[in-house]
Amino acid sequence: MNNAGDPARRRWWPFVVVAALAVVVIVVLRMVTAGPPSPDAAQAKCSGSGVRLAVTSSPEKAGLLKQVASDYSGRTVAGQCAQVVVTSANSGATMAALAKGWNEAVDGPKPDVWTPAATAWLTLLRQRSTQDHTVLAEGTPQSVINAPLVFAMPKPMAQALGWPDKQISWKDLAALAGDPQGWARYGHPEWGAFRLGKTNPNLSTSGLNATVGAYRAATGTTSDLTEADLATAGVQSFVRTVEQSIVHYGDTTLTFLANLQQADDRGAAMSYISAVTVEENSVLDYNLGNPSGDPATAGKHAKPKVPLVAVYPADGTLVSDHPYAELSGLDPAKKAVAEDFLNYLHTDAAQSRFTDHGFRNWHDEPGPQATRENGILGDAKLSVLKPPGPQVMDKLLASWATLRKASNVLLVVDTSGSMGEQVNGTGKSKMDLAKNAATTALGQFGDKDKVGLWMFATNYRELVPVGLVGDQRDTLKSRLDGLIPQGGTGLYDTTASAYDYVKAHLDPNAINAVVVLTDGRNEKDGGRDLNTLLGQLHSEDANAPVRVFTIAYGADADQDVLRRIAQTTSAAEYDSSDPGGIDAVFTAVISNF
Repeated sequence: MNNAGDPARRRWWPFVVVAALAVVVIVVLRMVTAGPPSPDAAQAKCSGSGVRLAVTSSPEKAGLLKQVASDYSGRTVAGQCAQVVVTSANSGATMAALAKGWNEAVDGPKPDVWTPAATAWLTLLRQRSTQDHTVLAEGTPQSVINAPLVFAMPKPMAQALGWPDKQISWKDLAALAGDPQGWARYGHPEWGAFRLGKTNPNLSTSGLNATVGAYRAATGTTSDLTEADLATAGVQSFVRTVEQSIVHYGDTTLTFLANLQQADDRGAAMSYISAVTVEENSVLDYNLGNPSGDPATAGKHAKPKVPLVAVYPADGTLVSDHPYAELSGLDPAKKAVAEDFLNYLHTDAAQSRFTDHGFRNWHDEPGPQATRENGILGDAKLSVLKPPGPQVMDKLLASWATLRKASNVLLVVDTSGSMGEQVNGTGKSKMDLAKNAATTALGQFGDKDKVGLWMFATNYRELVPVGLVGDQRDTLKSRLDGLIPQGGTGLYDTTASAYDYVKAHLDPNAINAVVVLTDGRNEKDGGRDLNTLLGQLHSEDANAPVRVFTIAYGADADQDVLRRIAQTTSAAEYDSSDPGGIDAVFTAVISNF
């Protein structure tokens, strides 16, 4: 029967049309707000056992790379389900582990792909490898992303030097560093001396690139560095002047940026540091209140009162090109996933993960965040330098070791009874592992550095007074070897006394510091409380501070307290809650000196 003329049906028809249009509008809105589909949106995720690709990444991009790997994992590659697992590791430490022969008991699971921050680490790996086979697969690794090295400066300080209209060079900063007037030279005596933050070039890419940049600037030419250049008196004098302005070194730029953020919170951003050599993206991270650059911590801290700006060295800078290097010996299934994941990393969707956080894409093009409002000059013309060849690079690092700022350090080691506990799987006690790590770390000090040693349980005892390492290296090793666990933990009184001791033996031309290793928490009755200790540490002289670096050793160490002690002196706390990792932690701590 034909109902087309039914009056009831005609009354409902407009409502049906409106409802249908509403559904269409909702679908369109959802498509718009969801953004573009990911490259594998049309591909269903696989599951179950398959191919697991282990990727070791430099820390500054590891958080973002983990997100991209999560998006990627579950693709079917060559008939198998692909899973990519990303771990974060310092570029210099990874290079050293690969060069000597990866030891999973010490270094953890061996990677299938390594993406350090710069190709220079691949060059050093090939130069230093002790293996009887090629560690890296054949071919030239492609870039994942790019980031030029910059001087990150508090905006008022950069403006005093003429930013953004004037180009600023290594030579400008070296002249300021060597001027007894300090910032008074630019009308700001209240800022004190010029203070530079630069990481250790043996561990950190920004430190390596900054050191190369300083040597290149010292030659005054754009030609390649030679071994003869490194030995020139004028070059060495220039580099020594730059290094003398260092507040301390370190294994990561995050130490400087986190300390600067804390100083900014106190309204004292201008008192901590004048410049720190970092990759360009770190300026954006800091200005967004997230110095680590880790997406997991984004939005958890307010933007700084005093922002940083990126100053591009007029006499040339190096670019961290974040290469994607397969290790040799991958089976065909892993190799297929490694190549497919690299292709995925080069897609627009994956690249936007990085460019949205201040990195440049793999074609070296800046992203949407590269704006003057964010402290970045995306259109700045860069004078890009190439790193030297492997032999010159090795000689450069050896030269730097003789020119770097000296250290004046007191090592304070917990010998309380709990240090005698056995560490599973090692056959050794916490004390044994700590002694071995400290003894090995002594090799990082030069003969002209000054180092002393204390032990502490309920009370402390001086074992070796602070003195030239060259005069007492064997004594330090012998005293470390003789440490025996006994007694309680007098953490607060010992830390206060060690701090006072270094202040009384201050070297104004050195990095003055205390390193405290403890596996517990304060157990001494009748001594200082934490607030009294922190008040004492907070009274440091900004021009000649004593910094207290702390190591939380084992699961029972009070990391929060140790972090507060370190932060109060603009230093850093290191986590060795896994006692088996103390070697790597001690190496990282001593890299500050």
